[in-house]
Amino acid sequence: MGRMVMLVAGVLLALWVLFAFILPMVMGLLKLALIIGVIAVVVFVVVALVGRTAR
Repeated sequence: MGRMVMLVAGVLLALWVLFAFILPMVMGLLKLALIIGVIAVVVFVVVALVGRTAR
């Protein structure tokens, strides 16, 4: 009986850690990567346009 209680408590704790810490951190990293990617594309387009007009 004690093993079953500890198993259920462990599963609940693991789910709490997953949804409270891991998923928000991953979503924050994805959002940061998306923002950096958009900035990189904008810089690339600006540099390409400036390079074409300089010729």
